[in-house]
Amino acid sequence: MCRLALKTADTPFSPYEVLMAMEAMKEGYDGSGLGLLLRGVSFDDFKYNKQRHVILSGIAHTEEAFKRLNNYMEEQGYEQKYDHEFSVDANRIEANDRYQYIVRVYKKPAGLTEEELEEKLMQTRLFLRRDGEEHNNDLTVFSFWPDVIMIKEVGWPLDIGQALGLDDNTIKARVVMAQGRQNTNYGINLYACHPFFIQGIGTMTNGENTAFVPIKEWLLGKNIPGYTGYQSDSEVFTHILHYVTKKLHLPLEAYKHVICPLKTEELDVHPQGEFLKGLRTACRRLIIDGPNAVIGTLPDETCLLVMDPKKMRPATVGGKPGEWAIASEMCGVEALVPDRDPSLDFQPMREHTVIIPPERKELQIWSQFDQFTLSQAA
Repeated sequence: MCRLALKTADTPFSPYEVLMAMEAMKEGYDGSGLGLLLRGVSFDDFKYNKQRHVILSGIAHTEEAFKRLNNYMEEQGYEQKYDHEFSVDANRIEANDRYQYIVRVYKKPAGLTEEELEEKLMQTRLFLRRDGEEHNNDLTVFSFWPDVIMIKEVGWPLDIGQALGLDDNTIKARVVMAQGRQNTNYGINLYACHPFFIQGIGTMTNGENTAFVPIKEWLLGKNIPGYTGYQSDSEVFTHILHYVTKKLHLPLEAYKHVICPLKTEELDVHPQGEFLKGLRTACRRLIIDGPNAVIGTLPDETCLLVMDPKKMRPATVGGKPGEWAIASEMCGVEALVPDRDPSLDFQPMREHTVIIPPERKELQIWSQFDQFTLSQAA
């Protein structure tokens, strides 16, 4: 199994804190890789503003790829405002083709609606990814979005954190997601490393998605830009969340109803049973078959945890007002928020969605048997 950890806090903190929590759970994964997603970011040497800036995250594996990246961004009119300098210890990096780790801030393009901006940023990321793939995979781009940094690398999480200088507090964030990858189904590929990301939505998964092929084929058949890649069977969880909230404009609670719908006899007595039966029929190809625990985060810093009915992949959430953690093991939560009341820790059952709102005052534990508001998602 993989191991997952998420921390969300009012006060920005170092991602290294989450890597320490991963170390507490190290017996549960093989150290084949690390994926990090940071949201609500701040730099110690640059005044970042999510209203004015966007962040590009990735790796240029060669000097030529780095030059192509620079030329393309200039041609597209992106004005660079900041380039983070990692304190890299190359001797601690397993791979030998890392020319430049990229966390770069650009001025947000002006004169676009929010929808136009989101489309432009995604298309830019997709172009750069294709460009790298067409040049012997010499450029890897994980995200291009306001207020988000993604870092992925091969090796043990704590070793990677030290190798990239993530323990120096030069980058902090209010939300940090981390996964120690055990890539049991595919070869080593940085794009296969969780978390996965599309238009502000990120998820990571512990488990095996046995319904991967029909889900992937259905998503590809929608011809929606960004529904591509799929080096991992878990990437579809991110795209389903995107589809539910951004394309169907349904609230977050509907996500669980799509991937793990209730039985017909349960829907017969549900206050929204007829709607949910229709949703189940329309999205039947998106039903998962576990075992999976899915942790996610949204653009407004909302965090969530859902588990499939098999409940064969553990996850626990705990914390206190202003500071919460989700982890595969209780020791991971303990490492992230040691001064909480552990008696209030919660392990969701098959019908639950655990939501940590951006205000972080308390947990919201929502049941599929509850009624929810069918207002349009933001």
